Amino acid sequence: MAEQRVFPLSCKVQHYAWGKLGSDSEVASLLASSDPLAQIEEDKPYAELWMGTHPRGDAVILDNRIVQKTLGQWIADNPTCLGSKVRDAFQSQLPFLFKVLSVNTALSIQAHPNKELAEKLHAQAPEHYPDANHKPELAIALTPFQGLCGFRPVQEIVEFLQKVPEFRALIGNVAAEQLERSMGDDPHAMASALRICFTSMMKSEKKVFVEQLNQLVKRISQEVATGGDVAASNGELLLQLHTQYPGDIGCFAIYFLNLVKLQPGEAMFLEANEPHAYLNGDCVECMACSDNTVRAGLTPKFIDVLTLCEMLNYTPAPSSAKLFTPVQDRLDPCVFTYNPPVPDFTVMKIEVPASAKPYTVSALDSASILLVVQGEATGPSTASHSEIALRRGVVLFIAANESVSLQLTSSGSLLMFRACCLL
Repeated sequence: MAEQRVFPLSCKVQHYAWGKLGSDSEVASLLASSDPLAQIEEDKPYAELWMGTHPRGDAVILDNRIVQKTLGQWIADNPTCLGSKVRDAFQSQLPFLFKVLSVNTALSIQAHPNKELAEKLHAQAPEHYPDANHKPELAIALTPFQGLCGFRPVQEIVEFLQKVPEFRALIGNVAAEQLERSMGDDPHAMASALRICFTSMMKSEKKVFVEQLNQLVKRISQEVATGGDVAASNGELLLQLHTQYPGDIGCFAIYFLNLVKLQPGEAMFLEANEPHAYLNGDCVECMACSDNTVRAGLTPKFIDVLTLCEMLNYTPAPSSAKLFTPVQDRLDPCVFTYNPPVPDFTVMKIEVPASAKPYTVSALDSASILLVVQGEATGPSTASHSEIALRRGVVLFIAANESVSLQLTSSGSLLMFRACCLL
């Protein structure tokens, strides 16, 4: 049996254009704190930190007793480290990808496919859909965080149709009136009318939607200049998105999708086919190990409007329904567990007060990845008995059935996030 271990990781940073620049980015800040030799470039976006084994960002093991390997290579050589249930259920692969995101400008209007659709898209267009896996994901705010998520209640969309003439002109009276008549009807009829409206908008000719968008932006800009209230038109957000993506059809999505605002520790869960777009802020994110995204606006990347409109879940719900609440552990009050309804991953937030000396990160029947966000501690690996120094930005891999005893070394509390798979 392969030796089970605990070791630090060097993780891949993605410099996507929408990321926060330099030290303003939580990703860059974590990197600088964990690695004194890291050189942060202030004019460069630091968008994502990937903690896992995905081929586009496989973490590298930082342990001088291991010939330099990626985490994916080491797990392939030591599959028992995953835990027997995880190993058997996921074909000896780590089933999740753990991330930190630092969002400066809006990400695309997007959704992630279920497994059946992912397999189909990957077979048809592997250059755009790089794997055959689904990608449910959980976002937990590290700083105040905003995103669009899920279709608004129909009543809210109808109010925008009545108060924003440019939006109604783009949808068309026939589709708009059908949605208005569907209010109070059965859920299937509302979802059907919503699908027609959204698809009508997304498939509009560029000349048409650009004309309506320009009119709307001009009108709202004039109202702002004269001190008018633009809340009824969602004007502030519209101008923000239009500044970032001028002339983009995705700007109109704000009238269909909920605006969700998260405070640190609050979370939202995005199932397959859930329309969404992150807008700004920093978060911890965990997902199935996939990089599949179907996009249709607010992006210079490949868009697939037809697929997106066909795949979406058109069930309307208020923004409050998108919040995902953690559960405090009954045995360890320091642990708050976010356990979404998918088998691939669970995330634990671990808040250890300064008075808790020592503290033990409990053993699980699953490999896990631990990220330190705040505080300092030291602790031996139970397998190797070598001391591991934990500080902000340090990422540890913890094999299944390994616990880690920590001794807090700073006067403040310790905040960590741990991704695992609880089958």
